[in-house]
Amino acid sequence: MSFAIKLVLSALIIAAASELGKRSTAAGAILISLPLSSLLAVTWLYVETKDAGRVAAMTTGIFWAILPSLLFFLVLPALLKRGWGYWPALGASCAATAGGYAAYAALMSRIGRPV
Repeated sequence: MSFAIKLVLSALIIAAASELGKRSTAAGAILISLPLSSLLAVTWLYVETKDAGRVAAMTTGIFWAILPSLLFFLVLPALLKRGWGYWPALGASCAATAGGYAAYAALMSRIGRPV
């Protein structure tokens, strides 16, 4: 499958969620909370490799990697509600998420499952 097709389809889904969010934040949140990017990534991986084992490994990795990513969704609204500006709150949320991923990677390495 060509890179251009993957790029266009993925961009259309993100743009659709953004446009939907303008009309209804709940509907936009539901659409973007679906694991669409993961669904697309594992579909492209399977189509290009026909390797179900790789898909299984990737989806297991996605599951565990979601846990530290949840920090973003806790920190950003908390900072915005405390009066932080959007850009500083976004930066701090990304930093918290990066810290969560670093802790996740260290934990996985410690238990013998490097990421």
